[in-house]
This record gives sequence, C-alpha cells and structure tokens, in this order.
Amino acid sequence: MQRQEASILLAAIAGKRALVIGDVLLDAFVYGEVTRISREAPVPILSETRRSLMLGGAGNLVRNIESLGGTPSIITLAGNDEAGQTVAGLLEDCAPGRVNLIRQDGRITPAKTRYVSGSQQMFCVDRNPDQPASEASEAAIAAAARKAVTGHDVVILSDYGRGMLTRAVCKAVIEAANAAGKPVCVDPRGADYTRYDGAFLIKPNAQELSDETGMPVRSDEDAETALRALHARLTATASLIVTRGGKGMSLISSGEVIHHRSRPRSVYDVSGAGDTALAALSLGVAAGLALADTMALADLAAGTAVGKAGTATVSPEEILEEAVQGADDADWRVISRDKAREVIQSWHREGLRVGFTNGCFDILHPGHLSALRHARSVCDRLVVGLNADASVSRLKGPERPVNPAAHRAAMLAALESVDRVVVFAEDTPEELIRAIAPDVLVKGADYKADDLPGAAFVKARGGEVVIAPLQPGFSTTALVEKMKQAKA
Repeated sequence: MQRQEASILLAAIAGKRALVIGDVLLDAFVYGEVTRISREAPVPILSETRRSLMLGGAGNLVRNIESLGGTPSIITLAGNDEAGQTVAGLLEDCAPGRVNLIRQDGRITPAKTRYVSGSQQMFCVDRNPDQPASEASEAAIAAAARKAVTGHDVVILSDYGRGMLTRAVCKAVIEAANAAGKPVCVDPRGADYTRYDGAFLIKPNAQELSDETGMPVRSDEDAETALRALHARLTATASLIVTRGGKGMSLISSGEVIHHRSRPRSVYDVSGAGDTALAALSLGVAAGLALADTMALADLAAGTAVGKAGTATVSPEEILEEAVQGADDADWRVISRDKAREVIQSWHREGLRVGFTNGCFDILHPGHLSALRHARSVCDRLVVGLNADASVSRLKGPERPVNPAAHRAAMLAALESVDRVVVFAEDTPEELIRAIAPDVLVKGADYKADDLPGAAFVKARGGEVVIAPLQPGFSTTALVEKMKQAKA
C-alpha cells in the first residue's frame, strides 16, 4: 500500500468510536539476566532487573484502537482481586470515562506473566478463571451493551476464551447492535463459531480457521476452501477475514474471495499483532471503507506491529513510515504544528533528543545541506521550521520566494538528515518553538545564540542552543542575483 492511500484511509478512521466487549488480561513482564543454574534443580535462575504491567487481551485491542486514532470504550469482566484493581486503573488511563468494569465475586481476573532473560522469553505463567461468567454477570454485560451500542460506530467482540463471552452474551450483544444498525466485528476463540453468527465480520487466524473447519489453511486455495465452508455455516454473517501471518489475509464477502499478500518484513515479535489488525479492520468498518481497502490497511498495521518488541501498539505515523512511497505521494514528513507537537511528545516518551532549526530554504544549496547535517548530528530527530511564502516575502522582498512553500518543504523532507518539516506563517519561529518544545535549537554562525527567537525558552527548559559552522561561498540571495544578471 502506498503512503498516499494509507494516509487517506487513516484519516477516514480517525475519531471513530469503537465499543470493545471482551476478556481483558493483565500482562506482566519480568525482565532479568540468567548467569547461573539453581543448586536445587537443573533450572536457570533469573536475576530480576525490572518488571512492567500492561493491558492484554481486549485491553490491548483498546490500546491499539486509541493509538490508531480511534475512540475506544470497553465493557469487561473482572474479579474483586488485586489484578482486577490494576486492570481498572490501566483501562481508565487509555479510555478515561469510557470503562464499564463489571465485578464478579470469587472470579479470578485473567493474568499472564512472562519471564524474559535478555530478549528471550523463558516461560509464561497463566492465571485464569475456572468458570464462565455467572448468570448475573451475563445479564449485566448484556444490559451495558444495549445501553452503549447506539453511541458507537462499531462493536467488537474480543474473545480470549476466559469465559466472559458466553453464547448468551454474544447473542445479546449482536442482537442489540444489529437492532441499532451498528456493525459487529469478532475476534473468535474456541470451537463453534455459530455463537457469533449475525456479526458483520469474523476474523480468525489461520490456525483458528483450520481448527474450526477441520481443513488445512496453508495456501490461497486452502484458505478459500475453508472460508467458503465456514461462511456456508454462518448464514447470518456478512464477511470473514482470515489472517495468515506473513502470507497476508484472505477475505470472503458476498461470495467473492480476495487475497491480500503481505510485504516481506523482518519479524521481531508477533505478540498482539492480531489485536492491531482487528483494531484497524474494525475502525475501517466503522468508517464504511471497502473491505478490501480495510484489509490492506490492517495488514500494513499488523506488519508494523511485528517489527516492534512486546505487545506493541502502532501509530498512524509509524504505519505511514512502513507504507511504500508512490511517485505522486505528498510527502508524509511535512506535517502541521499540532501534529508536530504530538510526534515530538512520542519521541520524548522514547527518550529521544529532538533538535530544531529553521529558515527559508528558498533555493537549496550545499551550505544548507551542511547546516542541516550538522543540526542532525547533535540530536536523534530533527524538525525543520520553514517560513511560509508571505513570511519569506516580508523578510527577503517581494520577488521572493523563488520556490513556493510546498516545493521547498518537499525538497527538505526528501533529505536524509530531516525527520519532519513544519511550515510556519510568522516572521520568526518563536511561537512554533514554544508549541513543539524541542531539546536543541540549532542555527548558523551568522547568528548569536542569545539573540535567537526561542533560545530563552529552550534554555529555560534545560535545553541547548547550538551554533552550526557556515560553509563559505553559498548564499541564496547571491544565487538569485546571479540568475538576474544571467537573464539580463
């Protein structure tokens, strides 16, 4: 999928409201190093260095919907235990005010603890409920769903097999959603998918589809045969999509089967990629996108997720970075001021040092390239502020700029040293610097550090002002004058 197409699809799903109903797990990761073997038994000893807690199961789906730009709400079931309290807090962090956590006395909140040495998972410990949801819990889930469906664009059943999505619950949710005209998407689990019949879309993976139908799902032909067999049994279900890992996805809808082939990637961790795919699929359904386009976007999102460690989420920015650039694409590195603020905040969360420089860059020359390379050398990510056309005219005269802002931005964005470009209308970048809060302000040696717009703000935040050396003999003004003389 090309970036321009991906950008259009991502814009369409932004802000769509998704109601997630399903099993939330508490995912714990215990990290450490193994340097010796136990004297008590021939097993390695993990010396713990840190641990982290995050949402798994339907909770990871909520995280992915939010990271893709959707607005998730959730109805889930937990026990009155410590894990349930932790899940409640984590859910509220990513879906504030949109969490309906139903408690069941005596129920164990599902949890999964993974022990990791270096980058290698050693083993995993599950803690699961030993019984399905009680009749009272079923009634409470169904009542909450009936009340909530009308306020959402899509309903998602995220079944992780922990006993919450019983046949009665699935039937009640699907009936309520259909009555309200809201599509239902399902991530299935276990045998007998008839409990999901009536959904708009059911998304098994290849192994799940094989288990459900008793048929192999190795080739395109296998996938088509299995999809047709399952679709024939689910007479009230509109569409089925099977995710097939590196082989892509296959869709059956209105009797037609479509295969989407994945682009080859380096796979680091498939944990949670199914949730990423379902999040994109469901938001695409909510936006009314064609299923073939939605499937392609979901595959691109899942492919982005498998390149990251752990049960990762992905952002639209990261998806666009994975997309193939087409010859006619508007470059995705040219972004708005508000988007720049979001991107830089995400870089800061990753511990990255963000630099900023600015200019008119009217006719790009080697002096510009040298300054930009120097700026990039003092930071992890470089954002370039670019004067808008009217600003250039006020600063340089009515005959400037030679090149319009769109062309200047595209040229800058194509440079390896530049990570993002933001066009600003003011004569100085002071307001832009205050809005995006970079760590390093870089400018050429023809300026004094203390005189630079935004320098005081950057320093007050603990940042740094760097003066880059100039490469002599290069000037846009001189080039313009030379062209005038040549024309005369």
